[in-house]
Amino acid sequence: MIAVVNYGAGNLPNVVRALSHVGADLLVTDDPQVVRDAAAIVLPGVGATRDTMQSLEQLGMTAVLPECIADGRPFLGICVGMQVLFAVSEEFGLHDCLGVLPGVVRRLPGGQKVPQIGWNQVRYSQSALEHPLLTDIPDGSNFYFVHSYYCESEDTGIVAGETEYGIRFASAVIRDNLAAVQFHPEKSGRYGLQLLRNFVALCDQ
Repeated sequence: MIAVVNYGAGNLPNVVRALSHVGADLLVTDDPQVVRDAAAIVLPGVGATRDTMQSLEQLGMTAVLPECIADGRPFLGICVGMQVLFAVSEEFGLHDCLGVLPGVVRRLPGGQKVPQIGWNQVRYSQSALEHPLLTDIPDGSNFYFVHSYYCESEDTGIVAGETEYGIRFASAVIRDNLAAVQFHPEKSGRYGLQLLRNFVALCDQ
C-alpha cells in the first residue's frame, strides 16, 4: 500500500486521481503511524516550504518521513514535496527542512516571469537514462511546472533531470529508493502518468 501524505496540499486530489488511474493501491493519510507502516510513500506539494514544514511538524511527520526513506521504502516527492527533502530553504526567510538531501532551496532568478508556470523540458543526466522510473519517457519530454523556488543540490550525483529557466536547475533527483520531481506529473499528461506508473511498478517489486 502506498501512503499519500495529507497535510493540506492543494494538489492532493489530482495526485490521488492520477495514481488511482495508473493502478496504485493507495491510502490518503495524515497519521504518522500509517505512513510508518506503509510499503511506499508519496509526498505531494504546492505552496511554500515554510508552511509545508509547519504542517508536517504539527502532524508529527518530520521524523517519520526521513525514517521511512532511510528504511529503504520507495518514496516520491512532488514539487514542494521535493523541496522539503533538502536541508534548508530561503523561502520567507532561511529555515530548516527535512534534511534528507544536501542542498538549499533558492528563488528562481529575475529576468523571466516568476513563478514559472507551464510546460518545460526535462533533460536527463547520463546516469539516469536507464533508471526504471524513467522507462518509456523520452529524454527532453515536457512536464508541467508551477514554482518560484528551485533545489540547489550539493550532491550532483543525485540529479536525474535538469530544466532551463533563467538557470539550469535540478528538476528531478533520484537516490536509491528516493525520487522527487519539481514538476507536477499529475498535470503532465501522458508522460506524467507514465512516471507515476513507473513509480507504482517500482513499489510492486
